[in-house]
Parts: sequence; structure tokens; C-alpha cells
Amino acid sequence: MTAFLDVRYAPVGGDLAKQVNVNQGTSSADYVSLPLGSLQAQIRGRHVLIATHGFNVDRAAGIASLSNWESLLRLPAPSAFVGLLWPGDSVWAHGLDYPDEPKIADQAGALLAPFLDANFQDAASVSFASHSLGARVVLATIEKMQLPVRRLNLMAGAVDDDCLSKEFAGAAERAEAIAVLASKKDTVLSHLFPLGNFVAGIIDVGHPWWRAAIGHCGPVKTWPSNFAPPFEIPDGWNFNHGNYLEIDAAPVPVLPLPVDVPPQGAPEPADGARGWPEAFTSAFESTRFR
Repeated sequence: MTAFLDVRYAPVGGDLAKQVNVNQGTSSADYVSLPLGSLQAQIRGRHVLIATHGFNVDRAAGIASLSNWESLLRLPAPSAFVGLLWPGDSVWAHGLDYPDEPKIADQAGALLAPFLDANFQDAASVSFASHSLGARVVLATIEKMQLPVRRLNLMAGAVDDDCLSKEFAGAAERAEAIAVLASKKDTVLSHLFPLGNFVAGIIDVGHPWWRAAIGHCGPVKTWPSNFAPPFEIPDGWNFNHGNYLEIDAAPVPVLPLPVDVPPQGAPEPADGARGWPEAFTSAFESTRFR
């Protein structure tokens, strides 16, 4: 059973919850409350990885994708995985989610930070992984946390490509090591992300606020000293926005560790066997988490 921190008010859409709720499950059918003391016992003395989803994801989809991803991870002992659910679908409008959805992400971070400081002090360390707009949730959380952060992995981050040096520079400085996964074949981030910025009131391309997403082309230079490339997934893999936390009914191939981002022109992992995208992202996280 996967443990979850849940800041959703409703299963679909809806506002942010008033408090952080602790639950467990592998699907919406078996999703039940988990006593806070039980969660604290699970993470005590362990290196904790908190992972979250992106926008346009309801509670059921978040539970399914994160619990599935946990089952694919090979984190070194002693470790513990905790999923994070937030209302990324609260104001979804076909990609034009600005300016309201980032506000929800920022507010989620403000709610989570004091909860983690109060209840994760006995963990050996705290790390984060995110998909899409979940990057903003974890960056906002880290900025407001007092606890140190060991690892940060932003996958397909739907946040500006200069976020590590500007808006969230403080959060970036607090992480021991930062990893990014980006794909130029991500059609959501290549088209809808800048279009969403435009709808928020930006005049046109060339305006200083018109930024690419960090999950499309990676972070702009100068990189923080704690950022570890490579980050650019080979174009030939056609890695799209939904591939990072994909769920495949077929057995997912197991990739030998360590796994990092290969150079352009490299073949697809596992010879392109079904399930290779989630095999890759989970193996990448398992490697960078060490």
C-alpha cells in the first residue's frame, strides 16, 4: 500500500484542502485513512522520496500513477516512498491553466511545508520528484521548508526554464542535488505551456515573461552548482508529456542500474519493449536518488 499526503478537497476538481490528510492505497477503491503515527513509523530513520503528479490529474489517476511508479522504483535501503496528491485539475482549461493553476500549486506548497517540518523530522532525509506542474508544488514547498532536502528530480517540469536561477533560486540552493528530465518532443510543453503564459497576459513571443518550460529544453544556463546533467531525452525516443508516469498493463521491463540520460541517437531502452518509458523514468530516479 502506498502512503499518500493528500491536499485535495474533492476527488475531481475542487479547491485545496484546509489541511494535509494522510491516506494509503493503490487505487481509489482501497484508498483509506492512514494514522499519522503509522506514517511517522514508516519513515523514521529512512530516506524519504515524496513524489507528485502534474495538472489535469484527478485523485484516482494520481493514486494509480504514483502507486504504480512506486512499484517500479528500486530505492536503496533504508528508503520510503510517499505520494503527494494536489488539485492540479481544479481549474484545468485544456492547457491554458494560467494564472490560476500555478496559484493552487504555490498554495499547496505553503500548506505542505509546515506539515513536513513538523512530522518528517525523524526521517533520515527528505527528497522530492515531480511531474509537470507538480514541479511548482515541490519547489514552493522546499522554499518554505526548514528541513534540508537531499534530492530533487523535476520530470517534464511545467515551470519556467529559468526557475532554478530566478523564481525558485532559494529552493534550488537548498537541495543537495538536482536532476531534470526534459524532452523536445513534449507537445504539451512545446505548445500549451507558452500559450498558457500568453493567455495570462503576455503580449507575444520575445516578451521577457515569455519563457519555455524547463521540461522542454531543460534549465537555462548558468546552472546551479548542485545541478547534475545530462537531462535531454533523445529526440528519437519521441518522449511525450504522458510517458513519464505512464501505466502499462504489460510487465514493465527491468533496466539494469545505473540508468542515466544517454546521448542523442541512443536506442530506446529495452529495445523498445512495451512499458519502456516508465521503466526508464523509474530507473533514472532510482539511480539519481542514491
